[in-house]
Amino acid sequence: MTQAANTYRQFDRVLARCRDLFVKKYRDYGTAWRVLRPSSLTDQIQIKARRIRTIQETGVQQVQDSIESEFVGIINYSVMALIQLELPPGAPEEMDLDEVLTLYDHQVARAKALLKRKNHDYGEAWRVMRVSSITDLILMKLLRLKQIEENNGHTLVSEGREANYLDILIYAFFALVLLEEKEKTES
Repeated sequence: MTQAANTYRQFDRVLARCRDLFVKKYRDYGTAWRVLRPSSLTDQIQIKARRIRTIQETGVQQVQDSIESEFVGIINYSVMALIQLELPPGAPEEMDLDEVLTLYDHQVARAKALLKRKNHDYGEAWRVMRVSSITDLILMKLLRLKQIEENNGHTLVSEGREANYLDILIYAFFALVLLEEKEKTES
């Protein structure tokens, strides 16, 4: 099996884990997240990424949620933001699970297609990165997103909000794979 084929299998497995948590949270809370504007979702992702960076820098955490669970949260919040951007104004806040999962799966398919295109051009370059660098890239993308949001979604020459959320989702996937592989080599 090629390294790229392995990456796509890993993507499917990691995103299935994220989807499973998304479904469980739907059963607990429904679509309460639909009240959040994309800018609020950007802030939620930033909170998670900043927590990851703080733990990486200090080596200390006082809340039991793992770094891995924070990267899963970043993926799910990115999917929520992408859904919010695609839904028309005035779309109902309450949605049934099948409808939400169709939208979730659509965004994940978009991310996987982008991953394939980028992997074609860059190869598996992400596999030699540090997780801390991936965290920094996520934080940079969040700062870009906030600037785009301040500009009411308009850019002159840069990618828009959707591209940044897709990149964040993919970076969080990279981090989860690298953390998993590091854990395997240490055990």
